[in-house]
Amino acid sequence: MRDQVIVYEDALVIVMAGGQGERLLPLTQHRSKPAVPFGGMYRIVDFTLSNTINSGFRKIYVLTQYKSVSLDRHIQLGWSPLLSAELEHWVQSVPPQLRDGQRWYEGTADAVFQNIYLIRKVRPKRVLILSGDHIYKMDYAQMVGSHRVSGATATVAAIEVPREQARAFGVLEVDENHRVVAFHEKPADPRPVPGKPDRALVNMGVYCFETEPLVEALVRDADSADTRHDFGRDILPALADRGELIAYPFEDLNRKPEPYWRDIGTLDSYYEASMELVSVDPVFNLYDLDWPLRTLPRQLPPAKFVFGQETPDGRLGIAFDSMVCSGAVVSGGRVERSIVGPGARINSRARVVDSVLMDGVNVGRDARVFRTIIDKGVQVPAGFVVGEDPDDDARRFLVSPDGVVVIAKGTEL
Repeated sequence: MRDQVIVYEDALVIVMAGGQGERLLPLTQHRSKPAVPFGGMYRIVDFTLSNTINSGFRKIYVLTQYKSVSLDRHIQLGWSPLLSAELEHWVQSVPPQLRDGQRWYEGTADAVFQNIYLIRKVRPKRVLILSGDHIYKMDYAQMVGSHRVSGATATVAAIEVPREQARAFGVLEVDENHRVVAFHEKPADPRPVPGKPDRALVNMGVYCFETEPLVEALVRDADSADTRHDFGRDILPALADRGELIAYPFEDLNRKPEPYWRDIGTLDSYYEASMELVSVDPVFNLYDLDWPLRTLPRQLPPAKFVFGQETPDGRLGIAFDSMVCSGAVVSGGRVERSIVGPGARINSRARVVDSVLMDGVNVGRDARVFRTIIDKGVQVPAGFVVGEDPDDDARRFLVSPDGVVVIAKGTEL
């Protein structure tokens, strides 16, 4: 770990974690998108919160809304104990308070507007607003330092992506000084980066604001009838039009040639990002002790592998090119290129290939699981087969456009 972390007492962090995640259904059937498990033992929100703590910020509100019980519990048990209330440090989830006209959050800007009283109570010099549903490593302190030097009202972190992918994001046009001259939310024809016709510069959902201009912009937006109360569609384009918005080029701490930032907003992107983790040379490093990734600690025994030598009846407990979490037992089964969640079990002669098994999944004897995401607690019967027959899978389960089978939490097989 780093020898010293500077704590920024004059900044408040607001993590936007109320996302419904409709494109991730059925994984979001019982939880919000930031609460979806990822990487075996983590939840998606853990990556933003880990960046925040590692960057030295200690006053953190997490704005929740959609099916937030599991996320609230995760934050309360896993994150709040990290910080000292005596030092006025906290990680606290904040559901809609219905303080303003008895209504739910109507957009990202409206969510922060409805919690202006929290900002005024803390009285920070600056406010960091972060998306709670992306996977990446970033030192926000470096961005805040750049923001202070620029003298801008707001700074937005930006990353280059293939132009065909940029249609799903806010696209920035910048001048030679990184000042944003135009901001287009999800354009049909994204403007390319000058000199790079196949690349576009997109919004990462990481913002640093001077406090008073932020409050003024939110109040102005709330009073407007012609707005969707959204940072990407309303607040940031208005700041760009006035020349008050700076783009901060993403500085990746993942230590790979290609910067890593993933918005795992669809089942296929979730599956692809999961399979990247089990590759021989993962593009995202979970094992960097200089930038630790934290989550809710759980008291579980070590993973266990039973039947290291194949028995006459075909039992062999083995896993390769896979991640097997604490409490999991591979008892005479075979795991290939898969993620096995905490407390999961693979029984005799079962085979799990190119799949993601979440907490407590039990794969029965002689079952075969291929290219499948199985949510928490599902019991796969002995001899069950999934992922081999596309037509049969489509009749029984949701299948993604790329052919990944998803078995929802609570499904009885």
